[in-house]
This record gives sequence, C-alpha cells and structure tokens, in this order.
Amino acid sequence: MTLWNGRFSSQSDPNMFALNASISFDQRMAEQDIRGSLAWVETLTQARLLTQEEGNLISSGLQQIRDELVSEEFDFIPSDEDIHTAVERRLGEIIGPLAGKLHTGRSRNDQVATDFRMWLLDYIPNLENALRDLQIAYIERAENDLMCSLTPALSQGKRGPELPSPAGRRARDEGQYIIMPGYTHLQRAQPILLSHWWLSHFWPLQRDLDRLAALKPRLSVLPLGASALAGTPFPIDRHALTKNLGFDQPSPNSIDAVSDRDFAVEFLFVAALIGAHLSKLAESMVIFTSTEFDFFELDDAYATGSSLMPQKKNPDPFELARGKAGTLLGYLTGLLATLKGLPSTYDKDLQEDKVPVFNAYDTLMALLPVIANALRTLTINPRRMDSAIDASMMATDLADYLVGNGIPFREAHTLTGQVVKTALKKEVSLETLSLSDYQSIHPVFEQSVYEVFDPQVSIARRKAFGGTAPEAVKEQIKICKSMIED
Repeated sequence: MTLWNGRFSSQSDPNMFALNASISFDQRMAEQDIRGSLAWVETLTQARLLTQEEGNLISSGLQQIRDELVSEEFDFIPSDEDIHTAVERRLGEIIGPLAGKLHTGRSRNDQVATDFRMWLLDYIPNLENALRDLQIAYIERAENDLMCSLTPALSQGKRGPELPSPAGRRARDEGQYIIMPGYTHLQRAQPILLSHWWLSHFWPLQRDLDRLAALKPRLSVLPLGASALAGTPFPIDRHALTKNLGFDQPSPNSIDAVSDRDFAVEFLFVAALIGAHLSKLAESMVIFTSTEFDFFELDDAYATGSSLMPQKKNPDPFELARGKAGTLLGYLTGLLATLKGLPSTYDKDLQEDKVPVFNAYDTLMALLPVIANALRTLTINPRRMDSAIDASMMATDLADYLVGNGIPFREAHTLTGQVVKTALKKEVSLETLSLSDYQSIHPVFEQSVYEVFDPQVSIARRKAFGGTAPEAVKEQIKICKSMIED
C-alpha cells in the first residue's frame, strides 16, 4: 500500500515499482527520518492539529520504531517504497489509524530534503575527523623525518671533503637534515627538506576542511514545512521547528526548498577535490616507492603482491586512491548533469541525489584511514634521496651567488645558463668545473663559488616564511599543530 494509491485503480507494475522505489539506499536516513517526524509531531501538537494524547502516542510509536531500527529488528517488507513509507507503515501497525495524522501538512518532498540535509550534518564530522587524522600523519612524518644521524656516507660521500661554509659546518655538526629532490615538470629542480614535502600535502586538506565548514551554513537550512511546493496551510511555527531540529534557519521560499540540491553538489565537489588531493599524493608515492626511485618502502601491511611475479610489492592503496579520484569526480559531474535541465520544484530525477553522496562519503571513509596509516608505517631511504641530489640542482643558487656580487638577476640567469652549457659540453658537473672555466664566463667568480653546491646550505638559505629551511619548516610544523588543536 503506497502513500499515494487513492487516485489509482490498479497497482504498479512490479518492475515499475522496483524502479521507482528508493528504500534500498534511503533507509540509511532512517534515524534522521525518525528525528524529523518526532519534531513534526511536536509542531503539530503545538499547532493543536494533534491533541497532546495523540502526539504522545505517535511519538511513543516513533520511539519504538527507532529502537527496532537500532537493534536491527525492524522488518522491511517488499511494499516499502522508501524509508518514509516504511516508518509510516510500521507506525500504523503499532498505533493503528492514528498514524495517518503524522503526515498532516507535510509532503515527502520537504521530508526527504530535510532528512538528506540532516544526514549530511550528522556525518560530515566523521569525514572531518578522518581528514584531520591524515593531517596528523603528515605532521608526524614531518617531525620524524626532519633529521637523521650523521653517517660518513651522507656527510662525505660523493661531494668530497666538507666545504668551509659556516652554515654547512653547522648543519653537519648537528646532524643531517633529510633532503630530497624537489621536482617541477617531474624534472629535478631544487633540493628541499623531506619534511617540507610532507607538509605540502597538509595544506590542501586544510582547505578541504575549510570548504566543509563553509558548506554547513548553507546545509543548515530547514525545508520542512515547505510541503509539496507551496508551503503548509496549517499554523506551523517553522522557526521553532528549525530550532528544535538544530538547523540555523528555515528555507525562505517553499518552491526552492524542495528543489534545492546545491548542498549535495557542494559536498560532492569537496569530495572530488579531496580525491584529487589524495591522487596527487598517490601519484608521487607510486613513483617514489618504485625501484627506480626507492625513496620510500611501504610496510607489508599496506602493499600487495603479484599472483604471477613473486618479487613484486605493489603500492595498491595509492593506486586505488588515484583511481577513486576519478570515480569521485564522476559522482559530481553526474549529479550536475541531472540538475542542469530540471524545472523548479520537485522532480523524481532528484532521487538520483543520494546515491552519489552516500557513495562519495563511503569511498573517502574507507580510503582516508588506510592512506594515513600507510604513511605512518612506511620506511624512508635518506641515502637514496641524498644521492638523487646533484650540483645542477643548485644552479639557482649559482645565479643568486652572482646577484650577491652585484650582477642583475636576468644577467645572472644568462651567465648561469652558460656555466651549465659549458659543464655539459665538458661532461663534468658544476661542482667540478674548474675555476678558470668559471672566470672565463665572468671574472666575478671566485673560489667561494663552490660553496653554493652544498644542498644543506642551499636549503638553509631559504628561511623566509613558508620556505624549506629547517627553521621555517619547524615554524610550519608548529602552525600545523596549532590548527589541529584548534
């Protein structure tokens, strides 16, 4: 028995009923549906559309249904079209015909819009917590991967004896800051602290959290009381109802109230952007855990093997993150395509709003904890990252050296390019190019030019706020921690 059968003389075709029904997915809004109905009963009682006794009986029945749902003793039956139908049907079984008064003055149009908003308000905090946990994992990595103990292989290695720079001596005396190549266009660019790289993934998640926070005021608008589209004809105090359900404000236009799904699109946009941010990390992790790079190794608990090749250790969590980013984007574009051609008020097309939102939420809640713990448990290879640093990555430092000697940057950039070209022609590195070769390009070059090729010194010089110098990164870690604490 549907909620709308009175006008019809025959039952729906079974296939039509199955197509039309939404109980398979909207039953996860059962708690929100009960909560909204309890508030509606209170509102109907205050408006004297129900006696106090009737209101108490309906509320008691709804509480019993809530208990049955929590204990998983609630029996859904084939004729339950959606969660609203199921609840009202069960209410009738408990209290009889009085259950029919529950729907006075409201429509499934404003009811489902209210349930959906309430569900997101209830569940977005779980997503925020998962994002914060991943941020904490980044902070932990940044702290733990800032320095390693000094070893001959790292301090003397391929660069020969220590350079006479005070900054270089200080870094070596205190221990080795863990450095890695920074990339642009996937080409080696400049040396950076590994900790700085970890924190570069913290900030996109912070912006995602900011977007979720910005969504909440637009999400916290109550449609209940808009009825089907024209508003309820009964003396309902929608402001009191809004306060009762914990919303910020009632919807100001009943037509817009039942058709608005901007909040679902915004949530899917944030979800898709989170997916893109995870995919950006994942792409790097897939590369950096490869044998060719070998910067990191995943813990066995967060890797898989091959059914054919015994030697394989695959970074599946990150490949899945990269793949699911596309799926999350699909949910967003799919709902936008659904909404773009709809007229105002409610249309059945809007039944397509919940599945992508539920799926996006489930995808992120499955993915985020795995990524966070995969990062926490991986092993880094400082020596491998250090060996990937070559003198050409300090070419910008070489240009800065010329600037420090009074040469305009544009000229310094050209002169440095000539140095690089000379080294390539002679098949030597910049740090082994002779002083006479340097001075043949410009006489300002002196013996001190070789100091610029110490990557630790290069990093130490970039101490402006937000830079990769140790003191700047330590300050950044403090800021990140304070944001998590706040």
